[in-house]
Amino acid sequence: MISFVLAGIDPVEVGTALNEEGIAVRAGHHCAQPILRRFGLEQTVRLSLALYHTAGEVDAFAAAVRRIQSKRTPPTPARLA
Repeated sequence: MISFVLAGIDPVEVGTALNEEGIAVRAGHHCAQPILRRFGLEQTVRLSLALYHTAGEVDAFAAAVRRIQSKRTPPTPARLA
């Protein structure tokens, strides 16, 4: 299991966006409010992986998360060395 948040994006919104791409996750407090609050969180997105998931499915998940984040986060300007 992997629980995560994307800075500046509500976890439920991330879960909905992933669902629209055909990727099943859970979003919310997962009955773990005390530990989440310990880390300063109220909700997370939770991805459950198993042995039957393929590398392609993991890559599709990562690409979808990057797309979701890029839609909400302005690109960082390039720095000249």
